[in-house]
Amino acid sequence: MRQMWNTFENRYSLISHIINILYPSKCPLCEGNSDKFIHSPLCTYCWSQIRSYNGPSCRICAMPFPSELSSICKQCFKQSPPFSKVINFGIYEGVLAEAINQLKFHGVRRIAKPLGTLMCSLSLPLMDGIVPVPLHIKSLRERGFNQSLLIARILSRSLHIPLFMDILIKKKDTPPQIGLSAKERIANIRNAFTVIGDIKGLRILLVDDVMTTGATARACSHELVKAGALEVIVLTLARSRMV
Repeated sequence: MRQMWNTFENRYSLISHIINILYPSKCPLCEGNSDKFIHSPLCTYCWSQIRSYNGPSCRICAMPFPSELSSICKQCFKQSPPFSKVINFGIYEGVLAEAINQLKFHGVRRIAKPLGTLMCSLSLPLMDGIVPVPLHIKSLRERGFNQSLLIARILSRSLHIPLFMDILIKKKDTPPQIGLSAKERIANIRNAFTVIGDIKGLRILLVDDVMTTGATARACSHELVKAGALEVIVLTLARSRMV
């Protein structure tokens, strides 16, 4: 996977500067000049502030830990999740959080491409298909797009993994998870998803932008496994710290 990403990056590095000169834009985070096409519209300075997280975390759900004394979080220890593990890029804070918010809440869809390329740089196992965490049709109409789907498309094209965009659907319109406790999030999202189509025996990469308590990832993975998926691995752009 990493070799594919390096090839992708090298392919566009030569023309990125020329394109940015012809079509200049402003960085939505700092209002500076977006000076490199490959991570446009983010400027080089803001892009350089985005860091991957390699610190201690739960070996199953990737929940960040304050120390290396633990290997499994309390939630995963009490109940094993339906997914095998979570592969995560960074922590939901700083410039990375700002970039995600610009995509998710301010409609700057172009940010999906550079954010997706960050996830392409991770070491990923061979998978049979990519499934984005879906939005309910009501939320999709209000927002106009699904940020997880935009990122999943970048991954699918760059890594040559099939994208299953209509396999997992959200059938229940749930209130936003923001501000809810872990227990409230689980109750809120219960029975909200279902699988349409045949995924029996397939290894699925479930893609989401941000993971907080993991309630949504668990609910989606449960439905995918119930429908016959051989394995579900969750890939997230950012993980919230311990809540």
